[in-house]
Amino acid sequence: MSGKVALVTGAARGQGRSHCVRLAQEGADIIALDVCRNIDTVPYALGTEADLAETVALVEESGGRILARHADVRDREGLTAVVDEGVALFGALDIVSANAGVMSPAKTLELTSEMWQDLLDVNLVGVYNTCAAAIPHLIAGKGGSIVLTSSCSGLRGTPNLAHYSAAKHGVVGLMRTLAIELAPEFIRVNTIHTTVVPTGMGLSDAVLELFRPDLPRPTVEDARAGFAQQNLIPVPWVELDDVSNALLFLASDESRYITGVALPVDAGSMEK
Repeated sequence: MSGKVALVTGAARGQGRSHCVRLAQEGADIIALDVCRNIDTVPYALGTEADLAETVALVEESGGRILARHADVRDREGLTAVVDEGVALFGALDIVSANAGVMSPAKTLELTSEMWQDLLDVNLVGVYNTCAAAIPHLIAGKGGSIVLTSSCSGLRGTPNLAHYSAAKHGVVGLMRTLAIELAPEFIRVNTIHTTVVPTGMGLSDAVLELFRPDLPRPTVEDARAGFAQQNLIPVPWVELDDVSNALLFLASDESRYITGVALPVDAGSMEK
Protein backbone atom coordinates (compact mmCIF):
# COMPACT_ATOMS: atom_id res chain seq x y z
CA MET A 1 0.00 0.00 0.00
CA SER A 2 3.00 2.32 0.06
CA GLY A 3 2.19 5.42 -1.97
CA LYS A 4 -1.52 4.53 -2.18
CA VAL A 5 -4.42 6.69 -0.99
CA ALA A 6 -7.57 5.07 0.41
CA LEU A 7 -11.02 6.50 1.06
CA VAL A 8 -12.96 4.87 3.92
CA THR A 9 -16.54 5.78 4.89
CA GLY A 10 -18.01 5.00 8.30
CA ALA A 11 -14.51 5.43 9.69
CA ALA A 12 -15.23 6.49 13.26
CA ARG A 13 -15.35 2.95 14.66
CA GLY A 14 -16.00 -0.71 13.88
CA GLN A 15 -15.06 -2.06 10.47
CA GLY A 16 -14.33 1.40 9.11
CA ARG A 17 -11.77 2.15 11.79
CA SER A 18 -10.24 -1.29 11.39
CA HIS A 19 -9.90 -0.79 7.63
CA CYS A 20 -8.26 2.62 8.11
CA VAL A 21 -5.69 1.22 10.53
CA ARG A 22 -4.94 -1.92 8.51
CA LEU A 23 -4.41 0.03 5.29
CA ALA A 24 -2.25 2.58 7.11
CA GLN A 25 -0.12 -0.21 8.60
CA GLU A 26 0.70 -1.22 5.03
CA GLY A 27 1.66 2.34 4.06
CA ALA A 28 -1.54 3.91 2.68
CA ASP A 29 -2.67 7.48 3.28
CA ILE A 30 -6.28 7.65 4.48
CA ILE A 31 -9.24 9.87 3.66
CA ALA A 32 -11.67 9.04 6.47
CA LEU A 33 -15.21 10.28 6.96
CA ASP A 34 -18.12 9.59 9.25
CA VAL A 35 -21.46 11.24 9.98
CA CYS A 36 -20.61 11.39 13.72
CA ARG A 37 -24.21 11.71 14.83
CA ASN A 38 -27.17 9.43 15.45
CA ILE A 39 -30.04 8.67 13.06
CA ASP A 40 -33.47 8.63 14.69
CA THR A 41 -34.59 5.32 13.17
CA VAL A 42 -31.40 3.46 14.08
CA PRO A 43 -31.79 1.82 17.52
CA TYR A 44 -28.19 2.14 18.70
CA ALA A 45 -25.64 4.91 19.02
CA LEU A 46 -23.52 5.68 15.97
CA GLY A 47 -19.91 6.86 15.96
CA THR A 48 -19.01 10.16 17.60
CA GLU A 49 -16.48 12.92 17.07
CA ALA A 50 -14.40 11.34 19.82
CA ASP A 51 -14.52 7.98 18.02
CA LEU A 52 -13.31 9.58 14.79
CA ALA A 53 -10.51 11.32 16.70
CA GLU A 54 -9.46 7.91 18.05
CA THR A 55 -9.34 6.54 14.50
CA VAL A 56 -7.05 9.43 13.58
CA ALA A 57 -4.78 8.68 16.53
CA LEU A 58 -4.58 4.97 15.68
CA VAL A 59 -3.74 5.66 12.05
CA GLU A 60 -1.04 8.13 13.02
CA GLU A 61 0.37 5.64 15.55
CA SER A 62 0.63 3.21 12.63
CA GLY A 63 2.75 5.75 10.78
CA GLY A 64 0.04 6.79 8.32
CA ARG A 65 -1.25 10.17 7.25
CA ILE A 66 -4.97 10.80 7.54
CA LEU A 67 -7.52 13.44 6.64
CA ALA A 68 -10.66 12.92 8.75
CA ARG A 69 -13.88 14.83 8.19
CA HIS A 70 -17.51 14.74 9.24
CA ALA A 71 -19.64 13.90 6.22
CA ASP A 72 -22.90 12.10 5.55
CA VAL A 73 -22.84 9.57 2.71
CA ARG A 74 -26.46 10.56 1.98
CA ASP A 75 -25.19 14.04 1.05
CA ARG A 76 -23.52 13.58 -2.33
CA GLU A 77 -22.31 17.17 -2.56
CA GLY A 78 -20.77 17.19 0.92
CA LEU A 79 -19.23 13.76 0.40
CA THR A 80 -17.70 14.84 -2.90
CA ALA A 81 -16.20 17.92 -1.26
CA VAL A 82 -14.38 15.75 1.31
CA VAL A 83 -13.10 13.36 -1.36
CA ASP A 84 -11.87 16.25 -3.48
CA GLU A 85 -10.15 17.79 -0.43
CA GLY A 86 -8.38 14.52 0.33
CA VAL A 87 -7.21 14.04 -3.23
CA ALA A 88 -5.91 17.62 -3.30
CA LEU A 89 -3.96 16.93 -0.09
CA PHE A 90 -2.55 13.49 -0.92
CA GLY A 91 -2.36 13.83 -4.70
CA ALA A 92 -4.38 10.81 -5.80
CA LEU A 93 -7.02 8.24 -4.95
CA ASP A 94 -6.40 4.51 -5.43
CA ILE A 95 -8.69 2.60 -3.07
CA VAL A 96 -12.31 3.04 -2.03
CA SER A 97 -13.90 1.28 0.95
CA ALA A 98 -17.62 2.13 0.86
CA ASN A 99 -18.22 0.81 4.34
CA ALA A 100 -20.76 3.10 6.04
CA GLY A 101 -23.93 1.26 7.00
CA VAL A 102 -26.69 0.96 9.61
CA MET A 103 -29.24 -1.61 10.74
CA SER A 104 -32.72 -1.32 12.26
CA PRO A 105 -34.29 -4.78 12.74
CA ALA A 106 -38.07 -5.16 12.59
CA LYS A 107 -40.65 -7.47 11.08
CA THR A 108 -41.34 -6.45 7.50
CA LEU A 109 -44.90 -5.20 8.11
CA GLU A 110 -43.73 -3.25 11.17
CA LEU A 111 -41.16 -1.22 9.24
CA THR A 112 -42.10 2.43 9.07
CA SER A 113 -41.55 4.45 5.92
CA GLU A 114 -38.83 6.37 7.77
CA MET A 115 -37.00 3.18 8.79
CA TRP A 116 -37.11 1.87 5.23
CA GLN A 117 -35.96 5.11 3.65
CA ASP A 118 -33.22 5.95 6.16
CA LEU A 119 -31.63 2.53 5.82
CA LEU A 120 -31.73 2.47 2.01
CA ASP A 121 -30.41 6.03 1.89
CA VAL A 122 -27.35 5.09 3.97
CA ASN A 123 -26.71 1.50 2.89
CA LEU A 124 -27.43 1.78 -0.84
CA VAL A 125 -27.70 5.41 -1.93
CA GLY A 126 -24.70 6.22 0.29
CA VAL A 127 -22.63 3.52 -1.40
CA TYR A 128 -23.59 4.88 -4.82
CA ASN A 129 -22.74 8.44 -3.71
CA THR A 130 -19.35 7.26 -2.48
CA CYS A 131 -18.60 5.61 -5.81
CA ALA A 132 -19.83 8.63 -7.77
CA ALA A 133 -17.54 10.95 -5.78
CA ALA A 134 -14.52 8.67 -6.09
CA ILE A 135 -14.62 7.20 -9.59
CA PRO A 136 -13.50 10.33 -11.48
CA HIS A 137 -10.32 10.38 -9.36
CA LEU A 138 -9.69 6.66 -9.94
CA ILE A 139 -10.07 7.19 -13.68
CA ALA A 140 -7.67 10.13 -13.52
CA GLY A 141 -5.18 7.90 -11.74
CA LYS A 142 -5.57 5.21 -14.42
CA GLY A 143 -6.90 2.49 -12.14
CA GLY A 144 -7.79 1.43 -8.66
CA SER A 145 -9.88 -0.83 -6.45
CA ILE A 146 -13.38 -0.28 -5.06
CA VAL A 147 -14.56 -2.55 -2.24
CA LEU A 148 -18.21 -2.28 -1.24
CA THR A 149 -19.34 -3.58 2.14
CA SER A 150 -22.34 -5.85 1.69
CA SER A 151 -23.36 -8.70 4.01
CA CYS A 152 -24.46 -12.31 3.97
CA SER A 153 -27.89 -10.63 3.87
CA GLY A 154 -26.86 -9.36 0.45
CA LEU A 155 -26.76 -12.93 -0.86
CA ARG A 156 -29.82 -14.39 0.87
CA GLY A 157 -32.97 -13.24 2.61
CA THR A 158 -32.84 -12.50 6.34
CA PRO A 159 -35.95 -12.44 8.54
CA ASN A 160 -36.71 -9.11 10.23
CA LEU A 161 -34.24 -7.30 7.95
CA ALA A 162 -36.18 -6.80 4.71
CA HIS A 163 -34.87 -3.29 4.12
CA TYR A 164 -31.32 -4.24 5.10
CA SER A 165 -31.33 -7.31 2.86
CA ALA A 166 -32.82 -5.32 -0.02
CA ALA A 167 -30.14 -2.65 0.30
CA LYS A 168 -27.29 -5.14 0.58
CA HIS A 169 -28.57 -7.05 -2.47
CA GLY A 170 -28.66 -3.70 -4.25
CA VAL A 171 -25.00 -3.16 -3.39
CA VAL A 172 -24.17 -6.41 -5.19
CA GLY A 173 -26.04 -5.27 -8.29
CA LEU A 174 -24.20 -1.96 -8.20
CA MET A 175 -20.87 -3.77 -7.83
CA ARG A 176 -21.50 -6.05 -10.79
CA THR A 177 -22.54 -3.17 -13.03
CA LEU A 178 -19.59 -0.99 -12.04
CA ALA A 179 -17.20 -3.91 -12.52
CA ILE A 180 -18.34 -4.15 -16.15
CA GLU A 181 -18.34 -0.42 -16.79
CA LEU A 182 -15.00 0.32 -15.14
CA ALA A 183 -12.91 -2.66 -16.28
CA PRO A 184 -11.60 -0.76 -19.36
CA GLU A 185 -10.26 1.86 -16.91
CA PHE A 186 -8.41 -0.83 -14.88
CA ILE A 187 -10.71 -0.18 -11.93
CA ARG A 188 -11.79 -3.31 -10.09
CA VAL A 189 -15.00 -3.52 -8.05
CA ASN A 190 -15.84 -6.24 -5.51
CA THR A 191 -18.04 -6.79 -2.46
CA ILE A 192 -17.36 -8.29 0.97
CA HIS A 193 -20.05 -10.31 2.74
CA THR A 194 -19.68 -10.98 6.46
CA THR A 195 -21.47 -12.96 9.08
CA VAL A 196 -21.70 -11.24 12.49
CA VAL A 197 -18.79 -8.91 13.28
CA PRO A 198 -18.30 -7.68 16.89
CA THR A 199 -18.99 -3.98 16.32
CA GLY A 200 -21.38 -1.47 17.82
CA MET A 201 -23.90 -2.55 15.18
CA GLY A 202 -23.16 -6.27 15.19
CA LEU A 203 -23.50 -6.59 18.97
CA SER A 204 -26.20 -3.96 19.46
CA ASP A 205 -29.22 -4.80 21.62
CA ALA A 206 -31.39 -4.93 18.50
CA VAL A 207 -29.19 -7.63 16.95
CA LEU A 208 -28.88 -9.59 20.19
CA GLU A 209 -32.67 -9.70 20.36
CA LEU A 210 -32.79 -11.19 16.85
CA PHE A 211 -30.80 -14.18 18.07
CA ARG A 212 -32.45 -14.53 21.49
CA PRO A 213 -36.05 -13.39 21.09
CA ASP A 214 -36.98 -15.59 24.06
CA LEU A 215 -35.16 -13.27 26.49
CA PRO A 216 -36.27 -9.73 27.40
CA ARG A 217 -32.78 -8.19 27.45
CA PRO A 218 -30.25 -10.72 26.11
CA THR A 219 -26.55 -10.22 26.63
CA VAL A 220 -23.73 -10.99 24.23
CA GLU A 221 -23.13 -14.22 26.14
CA ASP A 222 -26.80 -15.13 25.79
CA ALA A 223 -26.59 -14.69 22.01
CA ARG A 224 -23.17 -16.27 21.49
CA ALA A 225 -24.50 -19.77 20.84
CA GLY A 226 -27.09 -18.43 18.40
CA PHE A 227 -24.39 -16.56 16.52
CA ALA A 228 -22.25 -19.70 16.28
CA GLN A 229 -25.12 -21.83 15.01
CA GLN A 230 -25.30 -19.85 11.78
CA ASN A 231 -21.65 -20.58 10.89
CA LEU A 232 -20.05 -23.82 9.66
CA ILE A 233 -16.85 -23.04 11.54
CA PRO A 234 -17.94 -23.06 15.20
CA VAL A 235 -17.22 -19.45 16.07
CA PRO A 236 -19.78 -16.78 16.99
CA TRP A 237 -18.36 -14.15 14.66
CA VAL A 238 -15.43 -13.12 12.50
CA GLU A 239 -13.05 -10.55 13.94
CA LEU A 240 -12.47 -7.08 12.57
CA ASP A 241 -8.97 -8.03 11.42
CA ASP A 242 -10.39 -10.89 9.35
CA VAL A 243 -12.57 -8.49 7.40
CA SER A 244 -9.83 -5.86 7.05
CA ASN A 245 -7.35 -8.45 5.79
CA ALA A 246 -9.83 -9.47 3.09
CA LEU A 247 -10.31 -5.83 2.14
CA LEU A 248 -6.54 -5.35 2.07
CA PHE A 249 -6.21 -8.23 -0.39
CA LEU A 250 -8.93 -6.87 -2.67
CA ALA A 251 -7.39 -3.39 -2.48
CA SER A 252 -3.89 -4.60 -3.30
CA ASP A 253 -2.18 -5.44 -6.56
CA GLU A 254 -2.11 -9.07 -5.40
CA SER A 255 -5.74 -9.25 -6.56
CA ARG A 256 -5.15 -7.22 -9.71
CA TYR A 257 -7.31 -9.46 -11.92
CA ILE A 258 -10.12 -10.06 -9.45
CA THR A 259 -13.23 -8.01 -10.20
CA GLY A 260 -16.99 -8.52 -10.06
CA VAL A 261 -16.62 -10.93 -7.11
CA ALA A 262 -18.86 -11.26 -4.06
CA LEU A 263 -16.41 -12.48 -1.41
CA PRO A 264 -17.85 -14.05 1.76
CA VAL A 265 -15.87 -13.63 4.98
CA ASP A 266 -18.41 -15.62 6.89
CA ALA A 267 -17.01 -18.72 8.66
CA GLY A 268 -19.02 -20.79 6.17
CA SER A 269 -22.35 -19.13 7.01
CA MET A 270 -23.44 -19.06 3.36
CA GLU A 271 -23.25 -22.87 3.22
CA LYS A 272 -25.81 -23.41 5.98
